Amino acid sequence: MSRPSPPVAPLGGTYELRFRSLFDDGRALAFPCDAQGRVDESGLSDQARHNYLRARQVIGKDWATPLVQVRLDD
Repeated sequence: MSRPSPPVAPLGGTYELRFRSLFDDGRALAFPCDAQGRVDESGLSDQARHNYLRARQVIGKDWATPLVQVRLDD
């Protein structure tokens, strides 16, 4: 089985790893990442790092499996 290709960012674009809430359609957490979904935890603020690690712990309970997306706000 082949792995899906990551999204293609426009020249100079960036990516984010987005966790969608399982209970609130309008709620999500997003963290800067590379095209493969790797987050540089050392580049996050303390609060963002805490949120990222917590979201990873509760995938399937509070948050959906995260998706790599092209950041649109850059």
